[in-house]
Amino acid sequence: MTREVIKSVGIDIGTSTTKLIMSELTLGRVSSHFALPHFEIIDRKVTYESDIISTPLKSEDEINLQSLIDWLQREYNRMGVSLPEIKSGAVIITGETAIKKNADAILHYLAERSGDFVVAIAGASLEGVLAGRGSGAYERSKTQRGVVANIDIGGGTANVVLFQQGKVLETITFHVGGRLVEISSVGEILAVSPSLRPWLNYKGISLKKGMSLSLEQFRAVSKQLCHDMLDCLTGKISIGALESLVHSSSCETLPELHELVISGGVGRLTHEPPPARLSDAAIYHDIGPLLASELVKSLRSYTLNVAAAAQTSRATVIGAGMQSTRISGATVSIQPKQLPLRNIPVVKVQVSQPWQEKQFESEFLKGKELYGDQASLPFAISLGGLPYMPYQQLKELAGMIGTLYTRLFPSASVLVVICENDMAKALGQLLRLYSVSRIDVICIDQIVIDHGDYIDIGEPLYDTMVPVVVKTLAFS
Repeated sequence: MTREVIKSVGIDIGTSTTKLIMSELTLGRVSSHFALPHFEIIDRKVTYESDIISTPLKSEDEINLQSLIDWLQREYNRMGVSLPEIKSGAVIITGETAIKKNADAILHYLAERSGDFVVAIAGASLEGVLAGRGSGAYERSKTQRGVVANIDIGGGTANVVLFQQGKVLETITFHVGGRLVEISSVGEILAVSPSLRPWLNYKGISLKKGMSLSLEQFRAVSKQLCHDMLDCLTGKISIGALESLVHSSSCETLPELHELVISGGVGRLTHEPPPARLSDAAIYHDIGPLLASELVKSLRSYTLNVAAAAQTSRATVIGAGMQSTRISGATVSIQPKQLPLRNIPVVKVQVSQPWQEKQFESEFLKGKELYGDQASLPFAISLGGLPYMPYQQLKELAGMIGTLYTRLFPSASVLVVICENDMAKALGQLLRLYSVSRIDVICIDQIVIDHGDYIDIGEPLYDTMVPVVVKTLAFS
């Protein structure tokens, strides 16, 4: 087996904290030398973890770009690596930091100077999926019979993802986070986030800058936040009835939960003793420690199995990202003028026969929730488990995909479909027949890819092949 070790870096710029991880990934060739090359991560090792620092801010609504640049430069120097050595990785801006007025400037700077990353402002839903994979909830769901939920509670939001058998079912995000109420060591309120005010008004709770509260009063507010969130997750309160606390949701009703994993900065604090004094509660100048201790106590009232997270405060950091260049072979159906394409997120649809349009529509809508739909190419569609089929059946599948895609994404100008088997040429031709004429169709095969991965598709080689770089979010 041919092996190669690559360096990969992950950077997470969150509401409260920022951190970096360097990993070494061992790529191994898992195909024979007589077949098209196929590489997988066969080993991963974290080689460097930065200190967790407070996210540098100039003001309430602006990130301190220069401070962030200086910190990154110090970390690269401490690691002793140069940018050309870093072959893969990801930078994500999460929580309330993603809506700071200069967040785009941060991304552009990092994109230009930090190597070949998947760089994106992670929306709350995508952030929840990343954290759920990083915490171990995703892997646990593969061995559990029921639904495994991961709650990643940081400074600004609690991002929840529901997994079942390794598949994302739903996502929901709450305005629950340690940094939403900032406090001093004597109980003075230093700031209250505007995102929490609708819920405070709904509950008739008065929290304003300059007020002073006792430890028990802060504890009562934290307890109510936790109970409302857990009541919503367990179906005691409907999502619609808790509109003031729900940031976003992929559904109106959640399935029954069987197991819970807690990650994020507040998740890490659940392992600490509950604060006994105001000075203990305000050690980070916010209600994070109180939120953590009240969450632990509140969970005793619910019949949920709570499993330990493999990672807590570092769960959302992309520990590593792999790139493996593969070749999609002689049956591709492409539009050369559209290539190359870079950093396309992937939505995977596990195809079963007879397929249901509702299944495809559900997966497309989840992709819309995760990645948005304003781009000319919102995401690529990976067809998993698609068997070889007669032409008539392939024609019906193409008609359904083409019609659904153009209806749900009317601004899209490109449709990318990825097959595992050699059928891209025929499927691509049929997709062109059933899509609006202005849409360019790119259909490639011999590529196995998962939901949440990103791909680059290069320019054609010898007119019949294209190189494909698959970027898999890999967690330690």
